[in-house]
Amino acid sequence: MLAIIRIISVLILSIIICIFGIVYCLLRPHQSYHSDLLGRLFGSMAPIFGITVKIRNFSNNPLPRNCIYISNHQSNYDMITVSRVVQPRTIIVGKKSLLWIPLFGQLYWLCGNILINRSQSSRSHNILIKIAKSIRTRDVSIWVFPEGTRSFGKGLLPFKIGAFHAAISAKVPIIPVCVSNTSNKIKLNRWSNGLVIVEILTPIATQQYEPNRIRSMTKYCYEVMKKKIDELNQEVIEAETQVIRSLHSRRTK
Repeated sequence: MLAIIRIISVLILSIIICIFGIVYCLLRPHQSYHSDLLGRLFGSMAPIFGITVKIRNFSNNPLPRNCIYISNHQSNYDMITVSRVVQPRTIIVGKKSLLWIPLFGQLYWLCGNILINRSQSSRSHNILIKIAKSIRTRDVSIWVFPEGTRSFGKGLLPFKIGAFHAAISAKVPIIPVCVSNTSNKIKLNRWSNGLVIVEILTPIATQQYEPNRIRSMTKYCYEVMKKKIDELNQEVIEAETQVIRSLHSRRTK
């Protein structure tokens, strides 16, 4: 019963958000400041799924005005977790097939996000480089999921080099965004689905990297994110274990 209520609630809210967003974006289509507003709206649905999203380093550290964000991509639940930290003037890179999702695809396009065909890797790579080189003139940042696809519980997948090539070409920093595990965590019939931590890491400068060191930089960023994600997962396990012990202690008194 709880699962049915959640599904209906999310469906209704998603339609409302999409319709509002489409109307809002039609007033000034393809503007980079739309994505952060819509990200917060979709992120507001997290409590419906019974999860608590904890965001760190969001306001404590000033973020560069122009940069490339990279984040792990786990599942469709990213819409209610990582979307909450999308910054103003940020363009998100997504696969072209998103355009065919009713309402959401049209909203995604109207927000000014980039739609690429992953089957045409060389063309997509060139598009990303071209946009990256105009980051400063357009006063935007780019958000990329360097794994290129959702991991579905397989852990952090190997990174594609496009985002890192773009960062070096544009001479802008890379900011890793790490999200703790959501795979097999959210059960629609379970009232509470625990904690998800989203952490924005320290910007990684790209000036010291030459184009011939792209793979070295890609590997470094991968290792930084993998280590942090493992730490976040362990922190979540410990926090949730503590909550369970506390509840058990209260019941036995």
